[in-house]
Amino acid sequence: MNELQVLILGLLLGGVYALMASGLTLLFGVMRVVNLAHAAFIVVGAYGAYFAFELLGLDPFVALGLIMPAFFLLGMGLYRLLFPRIEGSPRFGEMTVLMTFGLALIIEGLLAFYFTGIFRSVDPPYATQAFILGPVFVPRAQLYASLTSVVLLMGLWAFLRMTRTGYAIRATMQNRVAAQVVGVNVRRISTVSFGIGMALAGAAGTLVSFIFTFFPARHWQWIAILLALIVLGGMGSLKGAVVGAVVLAVASSFVSDRIGPTWAPMTFFAALFVTLMVRPRGLFGKEIDR
Repeated sequence: MNELQVLILGLLLGGVYALMASGLTLLFGVMRVVNLAHAAFIVVGAYGAYFAFELLGLDPFVALGLIMPAFFLLGMGLYRLLFPRIEGSPRFGEMTVLMTFGLALIIEGLLAFYFTGIFRSVDPPYATQAFILGPVFVPRAQLYASLTSVVLLMGLWAFLRMTRTGYAIRATMQNRVAAQVVGVNVRRISTVSFGIGMALAGAAGTLVSFIFTFFPARHWQWIAILLALIVLGGMGSLKGAVVGAVVLAVASSFVSDRIGPTWAPMTFFAALFVTLMVRPRGLFGKEIDR
């Protein structure tokens, strides 16, 4: 495969990875929560798109308009149910890791119980079609998913930059205590942020449903990749999540082409190891307040 073809495939995949990682890094930036259940909710979103397609005949891009609001409400409900109890704990970070790890196990178990462990994917007509541009081809499914990811990320950027709630979220990301001192309702902002993070997970799940095959335990592979992306870019940095996603997706595409698909995941783990050794806060991250 020529270099231009590999680059195109890597860039398209990087756009989707950026959307997958954006909700995870947003929650860490606002709440200092490493949500290990984030990828599990992406799988739930993929199942939602699958059954919307199979039972209702809804195209994934139509289902997106239903799944994102549903996940937003689910996220706010989960935050109010689980996190206020431990907000004042001196070990808040450690407790959220354990809590979300347990939540991921529960979600995986429920999905496996009700839907079994077979591989599934959504199969709209464009899933197997491509645009042919001379010596290269552009898969329509990946192109549509990547462009949708870019639109959603631009919408998130505009929301954070141009709305009062967005200002409050950015202030909380910069300094949680200072934001509370100047009148920001941090609990409300955390609730909204958790809902946004969940909505992004639902959107990512809808888009990956016709790009990858998925099954209940697939989230463990995805969460490992997403953690590598946001550590490279900087925990809590949306810009870093996008840059990390594009860089590592392109790098893994070249590794897959030159060495073999089996070695592609090692690109993410190698980047995670090197980043933690050389620059623990990542490319765009800041020192974490203790």
